[in-house]
Amino acid sequence: MNWLSIVLWKNEMKSYLLAIAATCGVMVVLWLLRRIMVSYFSRQARESDHDGYDFMLAMAERTLFPLLLMVSLYAGMSFLTIPAGVTSWVASGAIAAVILQAAIWANALVTVGLNRYQKQYRNSDPARMTTVRAVSLSARLLLVVIAAILILDNLPGVEITALVASLGIGGIAIALGVQSILSDLFASLSIILDKPFVLGDFIIVDSYLGTVEYIGLKTTRIRSLSGEQLVFANSDLLQSRIRNYKRMAERRVVFSVGVTYQTAHAHLKSIPEWIEAIIADLDLTRFDRAHFQAFGDYALKFEIVYYVLDPDYNRYMDIQQAINLAIYQKFEEEKIDFAYPTQTINLSGHSRIKQYNDTVEETADSATRGATQHA
Repeated sequence: MNWLSIVLWKNEMKSYLLAIAATCGVMVVLWLLRRIMVSYFSRQARESDHDGYDFMLAMAERTLFPLLLMVSLYAGMSFLTIPAGVTSWVASGAIAAVILQAAIWANALVTVGLNRYQKQYRNSDPARMTTVRAVSLSARLLLVVIAAILILDNLPGVEITALVASLGIGGIAIALGVQSILSDLFASLSIILDKPFVLGDFIIVDSYLGTVEYIGLKTTRIRSLSGEQLVFANSDLLQSRIRNYKRMAERRVVFSVGVTYQTAHAHLKSIPEWIEAIIADLDLTRFDRAHFQAFGDYALKFEIVYYVLDPDYNRYMDIQQAINLAIYQKFEEEKIDFAYPTQTINLSGHSRIKQYNDTVEETADSATRGATQHA
């Protein structure tokens, strides 16, 4: 008796050999096809700026081994007589693999689209970039939910309706237990939709300041000027007072100058005019006012207000430095002294002499009393 004719589980041995050969053959062909596609689209993506090649490359790279295996098994099973129960489970596994692979491909499409928007709008429109990130995250969550429901719906013996109802009741219980997390989640949606700040904005929250570099579902991360990363819960962030300097159109600057009380009246009248001329000669500035404000404890105080027509902080400091140097030069030319904290004490010469005489007399009296007591 030929061993190829031996029947095992209603199939001859030659049928098993054909099934194994078909499975291995299909698996090898699919794997080689995947490798060829990855190599081809990788080369095209490097040589071309077309986004379609990036998408095709992402799809080829993310084609999973389980999908290839299920397709190969399905091809091999066509040579065998399989019990209905096993066939249903294999078919369910194949459907689950296809659904999972479709979800992975859809996620690749979302990733490629997000990268494309990052290149196009990251510098020109950060607000749009923030919105796109939120939409991409929502799309990914939706893909996961849909894929999970479809896979469970195709499993034998699983009632998806009862499962969804159970998840609804369990979701309410979980929501009560994670109120703080949900609060941060809704706060993140508020940040994304209302846009009090976006990626790249320089903000101040209470006494903390820095540049926004990440807006997540629970936290927002800010890079401070000193280099460390500050992490804020989204709900706490929206309850704080936020100052967004990135959206500043112009900067109002107030500073003061103090001169000594020995300054002549004519100079006091001219100082506001000199300062106005200094500020008006600089680019990106708009003079507002300069006034002799008050008689201070040790200085005659002038208050000056002007606007810098650029929100950049370094530009503001350059302009303020130029104003300070010009004021110093003008005061030096006019021989006007800047005031600083001083205190003058006048002592009468007669009082010092009287105090000295009293001290001498008291010393002499003490010596006389000491000699008398000794005698």
